[in-house]
Amino acid sequence: MAMPHLIAQARLDTPLGPLTAAITERGLAGLWFDPQVHHPGALGVPERRQHPLMRDVAAVMVAYFNGTMPEPDALPLDLHGTPFQQAVWQALLEVPAGRTRTYGAVAAHIGRPRAVRAVGVAVGRNPVSILVPCHRIVGSTGALTGYDGGLDIKRALLRLEGVAVD
Repeated sequence: MAMPHLIAQARLDTPLGPLTAAITERGLAGLWFDPQVHHPGALGVPERRQHPLMRDVAAVMVAYFNGTMPEPDALPLDLHGTPFQQAVWQALLEVPAGRTRTYGAVAAHIGRPRAVRAVGVAVGRNPVSILVPCHRIVGSTGALTGYDGGLDIKRALLRLEGVAVD
């Protein structure tokens, strides 16, 4: 999937390391921790921390790391992916803070109960960490499995949201 037409980026400091935020004219299109496997690398767009949407993104992230969970529609999103990925990401937006779902439950929710592995791939390709809460998706036994930014970050995000993790 091609990268959307980005107009600005910003580096945001968080307790879990820097995030790169990227926006289009329509909304937030990317939010990646540095170690993420699918981090796009250099974006080739200007750093514009003062863009109104980028200021909103930064404020939502500060609030999140201070314990205030954003509403699913806290920021306009501009997610670019296949129709299947879009369906999976929409399902992720419906998982409330402090809760988890299994990959199988997400597959069933989108009407594709046998597509558990494909759901896992789509979850891993989520371009907007935290706000499209792929970290809330766990294995069938409840075990923390896979996270593009690493299991330590996944564990920390879940703990921040009040999920008991070992």
